[in-house]
Amino acid sequence: MHDMKTSALTIRLDPDLQRRLARAAKRSGRTRSEVVRDALRRQLAVAQFEDLRRRIMPFAEAQGYLTDEDVFRDVS
Repeated sequence: MHDMKTSALTIRLDPDLQRRLARAAKRSGRTRSEVVRDALRRQLAVAQFEDLRRRIMPFAEAQGYLTDEDVFRDVS
């Protein structure tokens, strides 16, 4: 990551969240920035998945896929 251009972002954390972040960083041996970047990447991936799922559901439902089990049944 040192070769990539980066930008700084300032965020405000309440004391509890700040303590939890510090503990998570210490436990993992990473910096607070690394923990936050990883959490942001994960959250953005979840949001992207939820968006794609929301957009594709009408097409899936039209084909009879109403639940995750319906999909699992046909792809397993």
